[in-house]
Amino acid sequence: MAEEIRVLPEEVEVEAIGSARAATSAEIYAETDGRVTNVLFNAGDFVRKGQALIRLDARQERLAVEAAQVDVREADQLLGRYRRIEDTGAISESQIEAGETALASARVALEQARTALSDRVVRAPFSGHVGLTEIDAGDRVNDTTPITQIDQRSTLYVDFPAPEAVFNSLRPGQVVQVTPYSEPSRTIDARVVTTDSRVSQDSRDFIVRTAIRNEDDRLRPGMSFRVLFSRAGEARPVVPEQAIVWGGEGSHLFVIREGKAVRIPVTITSRRDGSVFVDGALRRTDRVIVEGVQKVRDGQDIRIVRGGGASEQQVRIREQQGAASPPAADEE
Repeated sequence: MAEEIRVLPEEVEVEAIGSARAATSAEIYAETDGRVTNVLFNAGDFVRKGQALIRLDARQERLAVEAAQVDVREADQLLGRYRRIEDTGAISESQIEAGETALASARVALEQARTALSDRVVRAPFSGHVGLTEIDAGDRVNDTTPITQIDQRSTLYVDFPAPEAVFNSLRPGQVVQVTPYSEPSRTIDARVVTTDSRVSQDSRDFIVRTAIRNEDDRLRPGMSFRVLFSRAGEARPVVPEQAIVWGGEGSHLFVIREGKAVRIPVTITSRRDGSVFVDGALRRTDRVIVEGVQKVRDGQDIRIVRGGGASEQQVRIREQQGAASPPAADEE
């Protein structure tokens, strides 16, 4: 049996390992140093934006706020007296300006004191789940002491390396399949968010960022995922797998040209559903011999004996004159 050559785009399948991270994540630190008086959360808690996480000893800061409030009142009262007698000529314009400046300065000092007091409470920068902490009441912390991690994980990013060859095939909005190693039977559609702007010179790959929904909260940042996607590659000839003949010089197949069998060396580039994509000196008009190829010799006469359709035809092999040939046979 002989079939026409088909030319189809080769499907390139890419597999990678990706790592998840929260869509929004932050390491929490105190703004200043001090002694912890209260730890207001437990690991795994969901906290709202602005919610207090720890409190530091704030006695000095509260006193500073009270003192600053007193200074503002005094400066305001003094400026008020100046303005009541301004029209009498008993006070100069420069004294009034000095009073205004003193009041403005006192108000700034009050805001600074309030900010320092506010910094004695560490708050959640956004809503999310908090992690473990090693901080207890009585500990001293500073602005380099990690307090906890907070993650907004209703959406997770899965980052994975992709080979340079598919750089132009992955664009925002495309979908790839990801499978968490913690749940091998679960497949999730991951939408490509962005790709790195450059290819690594060392590994010749680039990072792809995808997003997955985590509304049931079954997945966690840091988890590993198997990433699988395919793309259409270069168009190549496709022949049935049984048409390939293996010999000492590698693989080849036989095509019919001008009534003779022609041996064509080929390289198999990929396989799909019983067919193989090959690279070789094939023509679109060639018919490849599919069955009985072990009986065929290069240059042997081939006669098409009955048409079975546009793509399949039965052939008869004629004995090659002047050389020992296998018995004639019908190929179906």
